[in-house]
Amino acid sequence: MPPGPSKSGQALFLGLELSTDQLRATIVDENLELVGVEAVDFDTALSEYQTQGGIFTTPGDAYTTPVDMWVKALDFLLEEISRNHEVSRIKSIGGAAQPALVWWKSTPVPNFPSLDSRLPLHSQLSPNTFSLPNTPVAQDTFSHSHALSIEAMLGGPDHMAARVGTCANSSLVAAQILRVRETSPETWARTGRVQIASAFLASLVAGTWIGMGEAEACATGMYVYASGGQGHWDDEVIEYIGGSREEAWRVRGWLGDVDVSGGGRRVATVSRYLVDRYGFEPDAIIATFTADYLSTYLSLVPSPSDAVLSFGPMDFLLTSAPHYLPNRLYSVYPHPAQDPSEKRKYIVMLTSRNADVPRALVRDMYTKSWSAFDRLVSVVPPGGSIGLDDKLFSFWLLQGDSHPLSHVKGIFRFETGVKVNEFRDLRANPRCLVESQVLSFRVRWARMSATGALGAAVGRARGSSSLVTSSTAASPGPGQRTGTPAIGPLGAPAPGLGLSFDPYDSSSLPARILSTGAAINFPAVASLVSELFNAPVFVPTTQLDSAQITPHRNAPAKGYPGRAALGGAYVARWVWGKERGTCRGSFEEEVRRLLAKRWVTSGGTPFRTHIGGETPAGSGANTPYGTRRTGFGAAVLEEEEEDALEELERLGGDAFGEGELAVRLRTATGSSTATTTGTSSSGALPSTTFTTPDLGTATTSPAGEPAATATTALMPVTALPTGESETQVGLAKIAEPDVDAFMAYAAIVPEYCRLEGMLVKALV
Repeated sequence: MPPGPSKSGQALFLGLELSTDQLRATIVDENLELVGVEAVDFDTALSEYQTQGGIFTTPGDAYTTPVDMWVKALDFLLEEISRNHEVSRIKSIGGAAQPALVWWKSTPVPNFPSLDSRLPLHSQLSPNTFSLPNTPVAQDTFSHSHALSIEAMLGGPDHMAARVGTCANSSLVAAQILRVRETSPETWARTGRVQIASAFLASLVAGTWIGMGEAEACATGMYVYASGGQGHWDDEVIEYIGGSREEAWRVRGWLGDVDVSGGGRRVATVSRYLVDRYGFEPDAIIATFTADYLSTYLSLVPSPSDAVLSFGPMDFLLTSAPHYLPNRLYSVYPHPAQDPSEKRKYIVMLTSRNADVPRALVRDMYTKSWSAFDRLVSVVPPGGSIGLDDKLFSFWLLQGDSHPLSHVKGIFRFETGVKVNEFRDLRANPRCLVESQVLSFRVRWARMSATGALGAAVGRARGSSSLVTSSTAASPGPGQRTGTPAIGPLGAPAPGLGLSFDPYDSSSLPARILSTGAAINFPAVASLVSELFNAPVFVPTTQLDSAQITPHRNAPAKGYPGRAALGGAYVARWVWGKERGTCRGSFEEEVRRLLAKRWVTSGGTPFRTHIGGETPAGSGANTPYGTRRTGFGAAVLEEEEEDALEELERLGGDAFGEGELAVRLRTATGSSTATTTGTSSSGALPSTTFTTPDLGTATTSPAGEPAATATTALMPVTALPTGESETQVGLAKIAEPDVDAFMAYAAIVPEYCRLEGMLVKALV
């Protein structure tokens, strides 16, 4: 779709996103029409830092990034924004950032550093400004043991979750601070303030210290939430982290105050530095900045019955919740964009740290490209086998993951319920990996639902909206589907199966899956997600069009907005409207109203997906609908795929995997234990920032000869017929549920849970 300028003089709203590999900006107008996209890629624009995917990786689990690089990237980004856009029309700024910490030295504290508008930021905030120049990012797991020690101090995962809203994980701010005290006393001694990355970015734009929002405070592992703005830092946890009462007071001062306003008001005004150097309006609003996964959630304006599934370096599954009911099975946060006058809303989240890295590793071990990976996921039968009683299961736990697998690490494969070193048919590995990753979310959702976290009416019985209603026009709705027997009351356990939930009952599952990230660009993965949740899958049209250009990258193509940046721009527009008295309702209600207004005034023109950059063809978002196979039909080989798989058949040998590839991979993988050990000793794991390196990368045979067969490009998902309400908010349907497939997967859920339980109890 050709880009077009905003109406002359209309207010503009800026969203910033500090991701792992880029610093992005998205600009929208008053009707939320996309009018500007800018980005600074860390590896290319700031190559002097020599990062890969924006991070430094070292053998083991260390992933860090230079804070100075972020500051310099902001200089570059602001220059691009001021050069290409009328910054004087930007009325409000919102933003988001990856989960990370910034450690300031004590010299600029308590006052934020004074900035000279004649000089760039990076010349005034040098690396010496920070007590920890290279800070750990979300993928770093060196703090995992410290998180477990905090959990043990609080009495275990149940007590910790009940007290601070989450249980042990490597990303906890509390664990990272404890790690620095125990491993780097020099850094500890010269620190004067600690900020999460989102508050750091907001502070640079505002020119003053900005505290973290309450939603992110609840993710630190040391904040006690209470409604009505009565939340507070947990003194006992902070004292444990500090090692003494005196040091605890220092840590408390480092953290600063928490913004408990709910995210619905101005937190600051744009800095004098931005006004003088770039021409921003002096009264431009700084709205609340938040975590990138929460901002992505906001950008999709989900309904209560929806789930947001985000694939990436870490995978996330988020949905709304009516009450704050913490539990070790999930994390719960206050909604980051709500007004104090509203009824309190919350977001519950399930996470998996074993995400892009295992997918990239399996691709490298068993296929030549993402195209072959996707085909194998498509053509291998569900469960890796046609039979009903000989299903295959795999658990790729390269990093300590969320409860209950926080203590489990390794690669585990099972055939007919027995642990094996390798599957007899090696080609089952890609399918079994993706199945285990999605099935884990499916099972954990059901367990979460059984706790009452989603309210009395769960899943598809939760609040309806025009979005859900319209979706049923294009596909059978929850109440219209057949073939899903109601074995018991909603959310009832299935005692005969040894489960706390009924795996055959889809009524407690989300009505729609709204998904982002590179993995969902794979047609086979999209179909599998739809089958396991028995729900249609939607993606943003911005991602769908971007996927036609770079389907294997988490970062959007040039000219396409990042979802977290777009969410920040939406929040900026909402806060501005509230100040002017033109806002009507909650954040989600206002965004839907504005997008519906844009739809009507534009005569039903689809949502603009990009500004500049390459215009895709054939995505189905703004072109004629594409067609592809879904459900069990995906397991039927088409003639062209048979040709493409001939090489895999040759390497894979017969059904028992005794071909050339089998011998090579058995040597490479050895046993489950050897696989994990060998991966660490032979080299670093694939970068968690990218889903994959470039598809055209040549491979070599064991003898060092180049592979004879060239890889083919991945053919990404295309849009299916989509309801008008979804189209209005920029969503496109890419997969339809298959009841037979859902029932087949429901049948293997008990065995999956049994094997998971054995891993948790260290019985295998």
